[in-house]
Order: sequence, then C-alpha cells, then structure tokens
Amino acid sequence: MADLDDLRDRFAHALERARSGADGPDPAPYADNLLTRWQEPQRRYHTVHHLTAVLDHIDVLEEYADDPHLVRLAAWFHDAVYLPDRSENEERSARLAERALPEAGLTQEGTAEVARLVRLTTTHAPADDDRNGQVLCDADLAILAAPPSAYAAYTAAVREEYGFVPTDAFREGRSAILRQLLDLPSLFRTPYGEREWEATARYNLTSELEMLSL
Repeated sequence: MADLDDLRDRFAHALERARSGADGPDPAPYADNLLTRWQEPQRRYHTVHHLTAVLDHIDVLEEYADDPHLVRLAAWFHDAVYLPDRSENEERSARLAERALPEAGLTQEGTAEVARLVRLTTTHAPADDDRNGQVLCDADLAILAAPPSAYAAYTAAVREEYGFVPTDAFREGRSAILRQLLDLPSLFRTPYGEREWEATARYNLTSELEMLSL
C-alpha cells in the first residue's frame, strides 16, 4: 500500500519549495484532491503506486533538473486526469494544473512550467536543452527498466486498464507503441537513465513485443 501521509508531506514540500518561501494556502487540500484522483476505480497502473515511483525516480535524477520541485509538481499532475478511453488526458491534466497551482500560491511562471511538463508526457520527447523535461520523462518511463516480475505486473495492469479493448486490437496497438519506443535513438535522456536503464528497458520492450506476436 502507498503511504498517503508520506505522499501528502512530499506534495507539501514540493509546493512550498516551488513557492520559494512566499506565503500561500495550506497545501493539504490540494494534495488530498490529487490523491483522490490518483485512487479512482478505473486505474490499474496509473495509481498512487505509479505516482510514488515517479517521485522516487525524480529524487534519483534531481541533479539533472533545473528546478526539481517544479518537476515533482508536474509528476503529481501528469496523470491527475486519467480515463483510459480518452486521448486528451495530458491536456486535461495540464489545464487542472493551470487552475489549481495559481490558487495554491505558485507564480505564473512556475505554473506555466508545470503545465508544459505535463503536456510533454504526451510524447516523452524533451528537447536536448530541456533538463526539467528530461528528468520528468525519464522518471515516467523508468518502469520500462523494471526487473522482470515488476515489468510483468506493469504490462498486466496496463492490459486491465484497457480491458474494454478486444484482444487483437490491444495487441496491435500495444505492439505499435513498443515499436515506436524501440525506434527511438534513446529511451532515456539523462546520463543516469541512459547508463542505468536503457539496456534493460530495451530488453523488456523487445521481450514484450515478441510475446505479443505469439
């Protein structure tokens, strides 16, 4: 089980640091609203466990970010709106951030950066000089480099989320996504991600693609 109290504390710390000491409202109601969203019943992979994992990976990668606290806030919002049968989840999540964060005391510039990062998770294709984007995207994709049992649990959870999709259609769509990922010059953009996660992730993706073709 995810430690919800710890997650609330982590949200409060990120928001307060992102506000750079400026006064603002209590972070707790905003954390609770987001946690409620992350626990919605339609979620199987995009849960508080995924949120926790992304935040943990950002902790590992924070030295590569220009502003890790904004990256952490982006992690909180990046799947805050999630319906598996909808294609605009990232955009709706970004708009949620644009509504909530100014009210929570974040500057206009900080809010814009968080929303930009959330939208970036649509493609996971940060620019070469986008250090914040590289950290968020690497943290979000780090599951691809999980050990075999954890990777199998991830793929099973994704299939559950898309349980409304017929098997043949799911295999075709998932295979297309895996091929697109494997065609990328590099899955990970931070030095740590490239060094520690790239080879394992490519092995996992290749193995899954082979299984889907059976």
